[in-house]
Amino acid sequence: MTHTFQKYTSIIVVAIIVISAGIYFLTKDGGSSIDFVIALKADLIQEVSVTGRVKPSESVDLAFEGSGRVSRANISIGDIVSKGELLIQLQNGQITAELAKAKANVKLQAAKLEELKRGPTQEEIEVQKVKVESAKAQLVEAKRNLVVKINDAFTKSDDAVRNNVDQFINNPLSSDPQIAFQVINSSLESSIENSRVSIESILDTWQDSVDILTLESDFEEVVDDAKQNLSDVKAFLNDVSLAVNTLTASANYSQATIDGYRSDVSTARTNVNTALSNLSAAEEKLQTAESSVILEKQELSLKTAGTRVEQITAQEAKVEEADALVRSKQAEIDKTYLFAPINGVVTLQEAKVGEIITAREIIVTLISQAEFEIEAKVPEADIAKIKIGDIARVTLDAYGSDIEFIASVVSIDPAETIIEGVATYKTVLYFTDMDNRIRSGMTANIDIKTAEKDNVISIPSRAVITKNGKRTVRILDTQNNVVEIEVVTGLRSSEGSIEIIDGIKEGDKVIVFLEE
Repeated sequence: MTHTFQKYTSIIVVAIIVISAGIYFLTKDGGSSIDFVIALKADLIQEVSVTGRVKPSESVDLAFEGSGRVSRANISIGDIVSKGELLIQLQNGQITAELAKAKANVKLQAAKLEELKRGPTQEEIEVQKVKVESAKAQLVEAKRNLVVKINDAFTKSDDAVRNNVDQFINNPLSSDPQIAFQVINSSLESSIENSRVSIESILDTWQDSVDILTLESDFEEVVDDAKQNLSDVKAFLNDVSLAVNTLTASANYSQATIDGYRSDVSTARTNVNTALSNLSAAEEKLQTAESSVILEKQELSLKTAGTRVEQITAQEAKVEEADALVRSKQAEIDKTYLFAPINGVVTLQEAKVGEIITAREIIVTLISQAEFEIEAKVPEADIAKIKIGDIARVTLDAYGSDIEFIASVVSIDPAETIIEGVATYKTVLYFTDMDNRIRSGMTANIDIKTAEKDNVISIPSRAVITKNGKRTVRILDTQNNVVEIEVVTGLRSSEGSIEIIDGIKEGDKVIVFLEE
């Protein structure tokens, strides 16, 4: 006994010396005291502590949280069941498939994260260079194609006007062209003759533009001009078509001649429309090729520059999001199983295979084989942490804190009970084992284990600072400068420690006290 005391005393003294030395080292020059701890990996347990009272045991009513179709019913009235035994199962095929898909996505996102952390290889950079050159080649081809379509558009327009239409226009190249036949609508006739003069000027200017067109030309301007020219020619041909379609056979024009005019004008209109469509398609192909070159060059720049911290952070968030979805789907699947929370006897079984079960509809009732239960009132601040099946350590005032009993949560009342202005929820626990020392009316001190995480980075909760909706900690860097770092926290233990998911690493010096 003396040896043990001396051992613990030595440890405490050493700890005090280490802490004091740390403080001294930081204060001897700066003048302000700093107390810090080393961030270490530890096992965290979250517990909810409440007080309850022992009373004679009662039955437990069981129901599903959600609705569904029964796929398995393993029990009948009178069966003796063990804690954790599967009683009823709902169909969960679709959710299972969604879970598998979610797990696959986790692997995909994790692989992308590892790829980002690894960074691009020289081989990948060389492959990207090839992609850039390929995109450039496609751009050149798209420009060549556009040059062809612009030339084709001019040729079709020139042929439509100077061959198909000018066959029945006198002096078409003069400043006063005349339609060879009489047009019933004089306004239309005048419009056609005036338009023929302007169309001639358009074709001449367009010819000059086409003659000097190269792959280095400003295609945006050239294409806009070509589209406008085609639209003008199209409008001119539409008017000509109206005039020709009103022409009737006479001594001067046979029906065969008129039909020939109409056919030629129709062909001209079709060709111009086709040219306009081909030009738009070629323009779109050029724009796609230009975008592809830009994107491939950007990708090459990214690969050459290496992975940025922001990219890794963003991908880590995607991995966490994928993990969260897996947990969510797994939780949905868990809700399709109804397990026995206690050892007991089935006194009610309403589920039949194939039937639809309504959410929160009582379908199974168990009577505990134990003689006593504990009834406790859990405050609303803690009730969300507790679930049916959670294990609890129990001490009874009658026997002191050295004697512990084990119990499990079997029911949580959804309706609140107001006690001194605070909403509480009746929670019932059953003792795991029968014990003759347990008596009705005894006061029970209950520690319900609600969550547990192993080997995670933890620090004292008081080291975490909440400011503007963000959580930060202050650490000492390698030069003992105070640095504030944003962190992501997780499980908060009952002993005052808190899990740090992201932000600091094991071995960091985390400040718990700083004298301002």
